[in-house]
Amino acid sequence: MTQQEHPGRRPVLLVLVGIGSVQLGAAFSKQLFDVLDPTAMVWLRLLTSAVILLVLTRPRVAGRSREDWLVVLAFGAALALMNWSIYQSFARMPLGLAVTIEFLGPLTVAVLGSRRWLDAGWAFLAGFGVALLGLRGEGLTTGGVAFALLAAASWAAYIPLSAATGRRWPGLSGLAIASVVGTVALAPFAVAIGGSTLLEPRVLAVGLLVGLLSSVIPYSCELVALRTIPPRVFGILMSLEPAAAALAGMIVLHELLTPVEWLAIACVVAASVGVTRRGPPGPAPPGLVGRRPRRARSRTSSPPAA
Repeated sequence: MTQQEHPGRRPVLLVLVGIGSVQLGAAFSKQLFDVLDPTAMVWLRLLTSAVILLVLTRPRVAGRSREDWLVVLAFGAALALMNWSIYQSFARMPLGLAVTIEFLGPLTVAVLGSRRWLDAGWAFLAGFGVALLGLRGEGLTTGGVAFALLAAASWAAYIPLSAATGRRWPGLSGLAIASVVGTVALAPFAVAIGGSTLLEPRVLAVGLLVGLLSSVIPYSCELVALRTIPPRVFGILMSLEPAAAALAGMIVLHELLTPVEWLAIACVVAASVGVTRRGPPGPAPPGLVGRRPRRARSRTSSPPAA
């Protein structure tokens, strides 16, 4: 890493705090699944995010083209489906395993966007890790794996839609609108399933906490970090998400994984780091610059897109 690429400790720490915050939010939300269905919990998270983002960004919607709205509507649908399916997955199996399988989505996008044969080897390593889970993973369930794969596919679709939204909507305004879209789309199902439980103070408090941990804190940390950290370094750090999810599951939920499951997670993390680290200087492979939108590209500025 060149001196210009060295990000310093503060932005790296901020990214790590954001990663940990997201996974802690997921772990805390899972604690309430006996009280509140995952669909209703996801809706509370999206609702919290939407309200906070709308207050912070106050997006301008007048004068938007039909294409602008189609992109942000698709982005909102992908956002809602991605969050809903991963919550359904880790309601059925350990958090670390669900996120490891989900991470195949951005990893696949990164590999398909590469022209290096070496990245095929990294893809093989990731596939080997997932195969280990299939052969020896004790915490896997059929439903959990199916929802994790749906989350992976949604994440893969989310990546180009996030970038397209960032090009058409300045700052985080596109994310704010997309969050509203996701909230509205899930509302009928969440209200029907959650009912009066959604109004209980404990449930509302946890929903607010999850929204802060999963959205507000990571957005804030990463917005500051991305002012100075190279996108390639950012992508390497984001590759730690499966391991962070496993640690959060172990600490908060007491979900202990077997050595084989930890080895599988290590394979996926190593593959993600390998795909990102060996890239040329400049932006990281798009699939590894995150599930959570970063500093969106506006028409008048050019920070890293999501």
